[in-house]
Amino acid sequence: MKAVWYERNGDADILEYGDMPDPEPGPGEVLVRIVTSGVNPSDWKRRQGLTNLIDFPRVIPNQDGAGVIEAVGSGVDQSRAGERVWLFESQFRRPFGTGAEYTAQPSGHAVRLPDNADFAAAAGLGVPAMTAHRCVFSDGPVTGKTVLVPGGAGAVGHYAIQLAKLGGAAVISTVSSDEKAQIALAAGTDHTINYREEDVAEKIFDLTGGAGVEIVVEVDMAANFSVSQQVLKSSGVLAVYAAGSSQGPAVPLKFNSTNVTVRMVLVYDMPEVAKAAAVADITNWLEQGKLTSFAGPHFPLERLKDAHLAVENGAVGKVVVDVSDE
Repeated sequence: MKAVWYERNGDADILEYGDMPDPEPGPGEVLVRIVTSGVNPSDWKRRQGLTNLIDFPRVIPNQDGAGVIEAVGSGVDQSRAGERVWLFESQFRRPFGTGAEYTAQPSGHAVRLPDNADFAAAAGLGVPAMTAHRCVFSDGPVTGKTVLVPGGAGAVGHYAIQLAKLGGAAVISTVSSDEKAQIALAAGTDHTINYREEDVAEKIFDLTGGAGVEIVVEVDMAANFSVSQQVLKSSGVLAVYAAGSSQGPAVPLKFNSTNVTVRMVLVYDMPEVAKAAAVADITNWLEQGKLTSFAGPHFPLERLKDAHLAVENGAVGKVVVDVSDE
């Protein structure tokens, strides 16, 4: 099979493209022919060695993807062969992710993809949509609540807006430009605030009648903490999924309200029950046609290096590697 791999941590130039043996599914695994591979910030950071050092002789990158099950290992129902699937955690504690024509994965990490969902959209579900699900629903239903989504034009923000709306919440998003406001509005946010031009806390209190918000889905805790500490209601949740501009706020972690929960969210070690709930809800909403993807640049497999660089340089929309035809 054709694949992209690296054998040491480093910048994108360490990625190699060439031939590798086709994998075979082991017990409890399925062999997936990859159609699309999604690229997330965590993929290039793992390759770079920023989040963890390489712990296998060779690594095929990328956690997320989508494709078709070609074969199954022992213990897996043979009826799964031919099934369209979306993948998550493909290279978590495993050497070989989705940056190849084939991958062998645990059957439970290959989730049935509804017929009405396309492979490009499915390549962007594992990390961003599951992260968003945990941030929005970690502390129960959100019906009637108000959710603040800083960075509403980002990949996680895109799904956080949609999931919060599907859960019955009102959503406020902060953005840095009119163009990004349109992206957040297209995802379904009720209001946008340009943080470069407006007083964000003042605007939030204006929009909520002085009440504030119950949940913040946070992309940059340090940069935005001065707002969060003001606008979070008592018993509110600050769900942080990215370090952002620094490792923490430059001020003491003190809120104007009481009983606030600060939840540090990392999709890879979410509780298994939370992963199962996210997978079930995401697949159900896909089947109902209620989730829209965040289309971004596409690259062929031999240019996976450029796909990594695009994400590293802040590409807007989901970066997808087209590996094979449907």
